[in-house]
Parts: sequence; structure tokens; C-alpha cells
Amino acid sequence: MLQVRDLHAYYGKSHILHGVSFEVKTGEIVSLLGRNGVGRSTTIKAIMGDVPPQGSILFKGAEIAGRKPHEIARLGLGYVPENRDIFPALTVRENLYLGQKDTKASGRWSMQDMFEIFPRLEERADTQAGVLSGGEQQMLTMCRTLMGDPDLIMVDEPTEGLSPMMVERVAELLERIASRGVSILLVEQKLTIALKICQRLYVMGHGHMVFEGTPQQLKDNAAIRKEWLEV
Repeated sequence: MLQVRDLHAYYGKSHILHGVSFEVKTGEIVSLLGRNGVGRSTTIKAIMGDVPPQGSILFKGAEIAGRKPHEIARLGLGYVPENRDIFPALTVRENLYLGQKDTKASGRWSMQDMFEIFPRLEERADTQAGVLSGGEQQMLTMCRTLMGDPDLIMVDEPTEGLSPMMVERVAELLERIASRGVSILLVEQKLTIALKICQRLYVMGHGHMVFEGTPQQLKDNAAIRKEWLEV
């Protein structure tokens, strides 16, 4: 589904990504782990075209490096940013409608699907999105992305600042998304969530990959966890 090879990225003269390579297969949940500042968010921004990439990024067999973000989105690659870019003055329902790729086409997800997955959104369907709680805004952002019927979504720190109960809801939603054949690339700080729902994990350090394996392999590798993950 997604193959990234020798990816480099810069902010001005600062070299952030140093030859990052990884892949996400169809229907997989894959997590990018690592401490703050190692390049995880930059990686998905480079894939989405928000940061100029150098290297190869294949999505469904087509090279997308250098394409504009809206072109990449139309190919079926969804992006849920960390800052939850909702439209605060619009209602929940209007935010969801804006996520639709084509209002005439029936995709994998409907408005009713969103309300069934997260009933609180239906209760507040005609409420301005700006008054929702942080957890509700996070769910709205993810649901709005699904309305575009992506084949793969990249989700940046979806549980940041959420209550333990809402963290569980987000994890359940991610598993439900994957059950419908949508691949997920997850950037996450909480190791417990990644170990619970992901099939494979990558650990980043100083702009490159330092580990690839299954959740069990990471559990068994105390040296990697100590050097690159634990505070």
C-alpha cells in the first residue's frame, strides 16, 4: 500500500529525516514510535506533501513524492493532523460533509456510520465544532477524514491530552477502521496503545529508523526501549 524509501526532509537548512525507509501493507496498523523531535510527524508531513520530500514514496504503486497535498488526498491517502484542524464555526454535521470526496458517490463510510461509531457526534450534530471537548474534536477529525473514503490514513498523536476513557475510544475506532480494510500509519507516544492495536512497529531516533518488528519483539528488546523510548 505505502512504500517509503530513503526519505530525506529539511526545515530550512536543518536536516530532519536521514534516509527513512518503511512500508505499510494493506489492512495493516503500523506505528511510528520515538521521543519528541525525532522526525515522526515530519515523516508523515513529507509523505502528505506538506514538507518537501527527497526520496521515493510509492502509494498503491504510484510515485507521489513531489505531488501537492490535495492531489495526494484524492488518490486515497488521508491525514489526521495532531492539531485537529476542525472548522470551529461550522457544525459537526457540516464538518463531516466537508470531508466527503464526492457527494454523489457512495464510499466505504457514511454519515450514519460516523454517528454509530461515536454517538456523541450525533447528539451534537448541529452544534458548532469549536465548543466540543478535545476528545470530541479528535473523533470528529478522524471521522471527517474517513468521509473521504481513504485507503490509508496517517494519524498523528490521536490520544494526546485525552482522558483514559477517550484514549480507549480512539483505539477502538482505529481497530474498527482497519477491520474495513483501511491501512493505518499511526504516530503515537503511548506505547501501550501501539502495542495493543498494531501489527508492526517502527522506532525512530535522530531522523532514521532504529527498530522494526512486532509488538512482542519490541517488548522483548529492553535495550531499544531504554535507549529510544523510555524517559
